Formats: sequence, C-alpha cells, structure tokens
Amino acid sequence: MKSKILISTGGSGGHVVPALTFYEHLKDHFEVFLSSDLRGAKFINNNVENLTILNVLPLTKNIFLLPWTLSIFLISVIKSVVFLKKNKIEIVISTGGYMSLPICIGAKIINCKIILFEPNMVLGRANLLFLKKCSFIFCYSKEIINFPEKLKMKIKVIPPILRKTIYSKKHAYNKKFRGLIKILIIGGSQGADFFQNNLKDSIFSLSKKFRLEIIHQTNKKNNKNLEEFYQKNKIKYELFNFKDDLMNYMLDVNFCITRAGASSLAELVHVNLPFIAIPFPFAKDNHQYYNALFYKNLDCCWILEQNNNITEDLNNLISNFISNEDDIYRKVKAMEKISFENSWNNINRRLISIINEN
Repeated sequence: MKSKILISTGGSGGHVVPALTFYEHLKDHFEVFLSSDLRGAKFINNNVENLTILNVLPLTKNIFLLPWTLSIFLISVIKSVVFLKKNKIEIVISTGGYMSLPICIGAKIINCKIILFEPNMVLGRANLLFLKKCSFIFCYSKEIINFPEKLKMKIKVIPPILRKTIYSKKHAYNKKFRGLIKILIIGGSQGADFFQNNLKDSIFSLSKKFRLEIIHQTNKKNNKNLEEFYQKNKIKYELFNFKDDLMNYMLDVNFCITRAGASSLAELVHVNLPFIAIPFPFAKDNHQYYNALFYKNLDCCWILEQNNNITEDLNNLISNFISNEDDIYRKVKAMEKISFENSWNNINRRLISIINEN
C-alpha cells in the first residue's frame, strides 16, 4: 500500500512551482495530495488530483485586527488536523511560507512526519520555526545562511527542483550578437513594479545603440503604461503575465534580466541562458541577493543593485558584454558544468530514495 503524502504550498509561483514539481516526482510512488491557499491556486492547472484549498491569512501587525486573524489562523489549524486525519496522511512536505504553518502545526499535533524544503540560500522563517520538529530538509546547498550549525545534519542536498519540461531544453547560445538583440525581462509570478517602471530609461538608451526586441513580464496595472512606452519609441515588444510556457521565451532570447527567486535562477542556469540578476532588496532577510550571489560566485551571472544608478549600470554592463563576448561565453560554460549531470530521472531516484530511507 502506498504511503500518503501531502504537499503544502501557496502564495507566489516561487512556492507553487516547486510544489507541483514535487507532486510530479512523487505521484507514481506515493498517494499524493496537494494543499494551497487561494493565491497559489491560480498557478495550479486542472491536471492535479487531490487538491485542497486551505486559505490562510498572514498575521497582521494591526492590534485591532489581530484577534480576528488569529481566530482565522486557529480555524485553519483545526481544518488541517481534520484533513490530515481524515485522509490518513503520513508525510507532510512543506514548501515554506506562512500558508504552510497551519498544515505543519496540524502535522505536529497528530505526529505526521514533516519534510521541509528550502530553495533559497537564506533559511526562511517558517522553516526555521519547524526545523527542530522536521525529519529533514531538502536544500540546494549545505551553506544556508542563518541555518543552526547543530541542525545541519538534517540537510539533504538535492539538485534544483525544476519542471519536467525543462530537462529536454537548452538555450542555443550564438557567440555573435548580430542584428536583433532579444531580451527577456522577468519579475516573478506577481510581476515586478520596479522592472516595469524603472528600466524604461535603460531600454530606451540601449535602443539607440542596438536593435532590440523586449519580451517583458508585466501585471495588469502596468500593462497599458508599457504598451505606450514601447509603441512610442518604436521598440519591438511582447508583454505577458504568468505563463506555464515561459521556457519557450527563454530559448528564444539572447539574455535575461531577472529578479533572484530561487526557481527562476535555477531554471535559467539549467537552460544555460545568460542573465543579469537585480535582487529585490526588500525580500525577507535579503534572500534574493544571496540566491544570486551563489551563482555569481560560480561565474554564472552578473548582479546589479536596485538603486538610483540602475540605468547607467545596466547600460554599461550590457554594452560591455555585447562588445566583449568572452565574458558572456564564460557564463554559459559555467552554467553548462552545473546543468550537465542534472536529469529528471536522477533527481527522481534521489528524492524517492531519501524519502523512503528517512
């Protein structure tokens, strides 16, 4: 009889996409359930069976609303316990974030095994809260910032968790920039306001030196603004929101400008697409910077700070590596070394082995 596993996720695509990938890896070997909040549910397609929506509100700092949000949170914990017992769940895998807290608390109450997942290079606060109680935690490195030294034996290092469709894809890097230069700009599943409002000067300046096509991730509130900008300046463009087929864009551009979410960077490295990371400076514990720094130290990317000099810094960087293509070629070769041995089957076998042995 197959063991029953619940994968708990929600919130942004950065939490949900790895959860869906765990689901695909495990569904043939275990009976797998998936829980998400309402925000995360929009990233989940109809192919997922056993999906449960458990909406969780973040605890507010407003003391007048705190009793209400606490009561909602406690109800979520009770619902979690009922769900876990009713479905005889044996293992809970949490992808982190506050939306997984009720499930993990419920799992602890009824003594379910808890497995954590930390894709970032800084330990998340929800994961820190349950670190002592978990059986182990999946990470991409042993050198996780803020990770208690005495609990490092709980780390199980795995290659990045990537969508299955990515493993058959590789970016075909052409060493020469000729004619049209295609740039992909992505800011995460929620869109990045800074990318949509503060990169326009850089794009305009670059368009005076190079023939550009920009494929730009946007959200609804900035869509019209960007359309008007590109049309006014006669720059070829395409706008999109969250897409399951983002990989098709990655394979069709020269390089990418991106935030530094763990999933996005792992995908870019695996397909060998050169990228400039501009970490979101207000992310908790500055984890996006450390995600990007991990790959920069492996010579896989460039990092720029989000500041008032971003236009000049970005223009100089892009102009330099277009002129000196040895730099961009080194990045591609460094990424190829990392992605060479990572395959869906290898990672699948490792995940199954670790779960069964622990």
